[in-house]
Amino acid sequence: MPTDENAIPTAGTSSSGHQQDALQLGPRKKARSTDPLVHHGRHFGRSIHALCNMHALINNGIIRLGERAEDPEEEEQKEQKVFCALLKSVPGLEERLMGANSEEDIQSIAAMLQKGASSARSDDTKSLKSAIIDWITPPGEPLIPPISRNAKSGRGFNHEVTGALLCPAGLNWNDVEIKEKLRTGELSVPGDQWPILLFSSYMYDDNDPSKGLLRSPILVKTFKHIFTSPSSVEREAKATRSGNARIHGMTGVTRGSIAYAATQARFALSASSVFNRNDTITDSERFYNSILEYLEDPDEADDVSHLIAWWNRQVFPNYVPNSRPVSRNSALARIKAKRAAAKQAALGNVDVNTS
Repeated sequence: MPTDENAIPTAGTSSSGHQQDALQLGPRKKARSTDPLVHHGRHFGRSIHALCNMHALINNGIIRLGERAEDPEEEEQKEQKVFCALLKSVPGLEERLMGANSEEDIQSIAAMLQKGASSARSDDTKSLKSAIIDWITPPGEPLIPPISRNAKSGRGFNHEVTGALLCPAGLNWNDVEIKEKLRTGELSVPGDQWPILLFSSYMYDDNDPSKGLLRSPILVKTFKHIFTSPSSVEREAKATRSGNARIHGMTGVTRGSIAYAATQARFALSASSVFNRNDTITDSERFYNSILEYLEDPDEADDVSHLIAWWNRQVFPNYVPNSRPVSRNSALARIKAKRAAAKQAALGNVDVNTS
């Protein structure tokens, strides 16, 4: 039975004629054929933006490229940034879009990319449902009570371990009254009220709310499971293995990939069985967008820069930042010095001749 995991959003306008928001999921629509774009759509969904309406994104993006608006709205700027990231991540996409003969051709391209993003999300949700049980089970001990690997009903606030991890930061899971209200739903948890599972050591400091944020062990395990291979979770990934990151040439984490891993980990621990944008209990779409908003906030740039460097050390030990200086006295350093000296000499000769 198909679920919202495989939802394919419709065009950039709704049936009522109103323009749709490209960064929100659209209604389900079945893709008609297989295309290499599906491959790129999978990685785009995992690493750039997982929950956007692909057809609205492309349709609106093409319109803005033509209009070249001087002062676009803030939301339009965000959407256009995602569109440009899409063009950059999919080889030949811009040429293919510009060469499209009809709206149907553009819709077909969008459907293939959407199919890839949706199928990747579905595959990851399915595989993490079982894997995450191993990560929350104490070493050498059974999980009490046990949690089914195939069912979600025993998770969420219904279980002591998953409930403690999903408990909103700032609330005390050990408080009997709070625990009961979370379990009955009397105390609802919106997606932007982040759980303790996001913080290192699963501890939240109310005086320093960003301390340890997005650095928890379970997030790193989830990221490795998705991007570098399930076997790399407990040990360093072998160079011969072709994980998703290696297949797509990914050598460093992205803001979207961190938000995606956090969303998948939170959903795997929840009691919800279907990843549905209309699920107000899990509220996964709002959660994902709130994490992404934090990571892209210019005011948080310094903290996020350090966070990404930390993530790259955890997941991509061979990552080399673009700003890394050339080693002193190396052959490359000498070549650069010789080239600089030659340029300086050439400029000196120009100055002499002109004078």
